[in-house]
Amino acid sequence: MALKLKPAGKVLIIAALVTAGIFAVRWYQNRPKEVTGSIEVGKVALPDAPEASLHGDAVKLALPSDEQAVNGGTQITWERMAWNSQFSGMYANGGVRTTKGSLFDKARLDVTYVRQDDCNKQMADLVKFANDYKNNPNAPGVLITFMGDGMPAFMTSLAKELEPLGAEYQPIIIPVTHGKSYGEDQVMGPLSWKQDPHNAIGKCVAGVLRDGDINILLKWAGDNGLKVNPDETTYDGNAINIIAANDFLDAPNKYITGYTEKRKLIVNGKTTGTDTTVAVDGVATWTPGDVNVATKKGGLVTIASTRQYASQMSNQTIAIKKWANDHRTDIENMIIALAQAGDQVRSFTEAKQFAAEISSKLYQEQNAAYWLKYFNGVEEKDAQGLKVSLGGSAVFNLNDMANTYGLGDDKVDRYKAVYNTFGNLMVKMYPGIMPSFLPYEKAVDKSFLFSVIANHPELLQGKAIETKYADQITETVSSKSYSIEFETGSATIKQGSYRLLDEIFTSAVVAEGLKLGVYGHTDNKGSDDINIPLSQKRAEAVKVYLLKKGLKQNQIEAKGYGAEKPIADNTTETGRSKNRRVEIVLGE
Repeated sequence: MALKLKPAGKVLIIAALVTAGIFAVRWYQNRPKEVTGSIEVGKVALPDAPEASLHGDAVKLALPSDEQAVNGGTQITWERMAWNSQFSGMYANGGVRTTKGSLFDKARLDVTYVRQDDCNKQMADLVKFANDYKNNPNAPGVLITFMGDGMPAFMTSLAKELEPLGAEYQPIIIPVTHGKSYGEDQVMGPLSWKQDPHNAIGKCVAGVLRDGDINILLKWAGDNGLKVNPDETTYDGNAINIIAANDFLDAPNKYITGYTEKRKLIVNGKTTGTDTTVAVDGVATWTPGDVNVATKKGGLVTIASTRQYASQMSNQTIAIKKWANDHRTDIENMIIALAQAGDQVRSFTEAKQFAAEISSKLYQEQNAAYWLKYFNGVEEKDAQGLKVSLGGSAVFNLNDMANTYGLGDDKVDRYKAVYNTFGNLMVKMYPGIMPSFLPYEKAVDKSFLFSVIANHPELLQGKAIETKYADQITETVSSKSYSIEFETGSATIKQGSYRLLDEIFTSAVVAEGLKLGVYGHTDNKGSDDINIPLSQKRAEAVKVYLLKKGLKQNQIEAKGYGAEKPIADNTTETGRSKNRRVEIVLGE
């Protein structure tokens, strides 16, 4: 059974909605996975998994019952797509509707989860609720949960739809954050693309236009300095081209079946009057699309995924502003409950299994073992013997929520970096559909989370998700050269280059799962005794700037190569200017 996604309409709101909304559908298939055994650590039975967050004498909470709660609390309908990052929400609610003994029950919340895979319907339901709530303050609340990198377009469209109701009834993103995609969304391509991203130039990737997985492609291409052709009716041999798919299963099917289509050939941005035939070389998809590629044809590997672009696809929740302000205590209690649930799911096998069981009941698909498998993620071999990674999600505790919104120790607002990165990408790629997007400061209200952190420091005991960076990069995901200007003969960065450095910082925040390499290069004028130390000092200067912005010490490596690795002819001034560069590498 496959979910069918609605095509974009002709009006701006539908087009913008599709821009943000299509990718949120999450679909999973395939064999169940045996749960690994637990090991005893002190007084706590921790699962044999790196994401365990509790330790010492932490308490394992009793699992909720399956009996419906009757607590007289705030009634909420919470629409969500089938997506594993919501495991903490499943645990917190105890069932499809709040059950006795659950964390939401203790918070006097009466929440009913509704699987809603139609993004148009999600928007319509929230707009209807806003109208109902304006007329009746006792109307049961409605929330929708969506993918973080698609929110700029979705929120922009939704805000326009709600304008007639006034400023109080605008949508806001509340930091009721369950978790994130952590590998399941990916771009798959030939191994040659991994060896050298420039091999993707002139090739075609099948995917749903303007969806989250295409966002991964755009990010990867941008990090490698590659162009992407936004027009699905033309072929540009100097760019990566996108072949439009009807849905996320159609994209891999086009690769598997050897689909081809005719395109208008363009050269230097102009049509030539000549047609050419193109085929599918790569795929942007999620499970089970990746599984279909691996088992039915093979030959494609992970080029980039949300395991690497680890901040890209956090789980975000939208509410109507007035309802949220009227129910501030309820929202804060949700955050508290989800924070506790995140620690329980991360740290106790039974809690994770319980969340999987509720997922299967809500989504009415497969069984708990199936959802658990793709929450954990797997690594298998495809039909051609290539190693492929499938699935992978993560849930958040309070520390993770704080880190997401810039309220953690490093003060880095990861979600702001994601929101602005993909908002700007959509505007750049599709200015006719989305000429601008709702500013982050208007879209997000962090005050609820700030209050919880200030008043409940005891909930910060859980360890945040932490990337384990290698000592040095051995596998490059992307590489791009920047013309960062320094004072002559020194490592002092000119102020005019700060904007470029800020772009590098933002890119590294989105790609938090990757190590950042800062490599200094010079032309061949002067001796190695001068050039190598100078290039090293310049690389270190960039590193220091990025550390001050908030990147971690072990996320960055800085090296100076002098004139050892030219990319252009050193016999001309043009070539020498290209060789005087700082190369930024994202890798593992």
